Amino acid sequence: MKNGRIKPENPPPPEYAFGYRHPPRSGNEINGLGESTRRQPRHVFHSAGGPPLDWQALDDFFGLISPWSVLRHVIGNAWQLRNKDGPVNPEQREVADAAGMAIEIKERARQLGADLAGVSRITDGALYEGIQVPFKYAISIGMKMDREQMAHVPQVTAAAEVMRVYKEISRVAVRLAKQIRNMGWPARAYGNPNSTDILQIPLAVNAGFGQLGKHGSMISKEFGSNFRLAAVLTDLPMACDEPVDIGVDDLCLSCRRCVTDCPPDAIFDEKQLIRGEKRWYVDFDKCIPYFVKTNGCAICIEVCPWSVPDRGPSLSAKMLAKRGVRVGSDRAGSESG
Repeated sequence: MKNGRIKPENPPPPEYAFGYRHPPRSGNEINGLGESTRRQPRHVFHSAGGPPLDWQALDDFFGLISPWSVLRHVIGNAWQLRNKDGPVNPEQREVADAAGMAIEIKERARQLGADLAGVSRITDGALYEGIQVPFKYAISIGMKMDREQMAHVPQVTAAAEVMRVYKEISRVAVRLAKQIRNMGWPARAYGNPNSTDILQIPLAVNAGFGQLGKHGSMISKEFGSNFRLAAVLTDLPMACDEPVDIGVDDLCLSCRRCVTDCPPDAIFDEKQLIRGEKRWYVDFDKCIPYFVKTNGCAICIEVCPWSVPDRGPSLSAKMLAKRGVRVGSDRAGSESG
């Protein structure tokens, strides 16, 4: 790692000693690639214990081959999430100031160990098809990963760090949910990286964490994509944050770093039509076998220029300033014409 930039050393080729005798339905089809009609997302990988998925066998295989350094964090996380729900104090704390409550809750999250915290309303786009939740608000929380450990992508060292952080941010979510229940308001922690009821990225975008990047993952100004997400769903009245524009598209439209470094060539150079919306998307059918082979990979999020420590704020300012100059020039040209 030089100047905070990561170049994976000798990542294995996209050649596999496993495969389906009868290939499942394309994950891209399940995800809605090319669909012009809006709909909710469907589960495609990482089963949470519901009906078997089309790609269930590969998901099961991924769990079976996980090394102990990774699996111990998975088990620890599952154990602490037994407390994701719990009894609610019958004496409910009255909330007269929703904005003040949002500030208090986000500060509580940071005191518990979160590096990022934000509030949003729960929308259909953040819920899987057929899922309903009895809550109005989502508190998104994020925790950065150790960049030195993540420099080892796509090796086991980095995979263990990913699951360690998931376990830690999950613990924050469980404790924050308990504090809210002690205030007399229902709350449920979501700290399992496997698919459950919700999609973390749409909630985090609406909570003002950042934007979706070309590599299909969240990019924040503070940590790029070098962080992990969890959430607490609740009815506690809070003022919501707003989505932010940090200039991600301004860079992603011209940058090809993740595209170039992706061994299975799974990252599109242009936005794709996904369930009626043009957005960045990663080819599931190419990505997921390599993901399984390489302990969860994560090359794309670590080679991303936004993930270089302390670079995000200046990069954002530069992208937005360039956009301002470009818009000003276009306006001046149209007026002179």
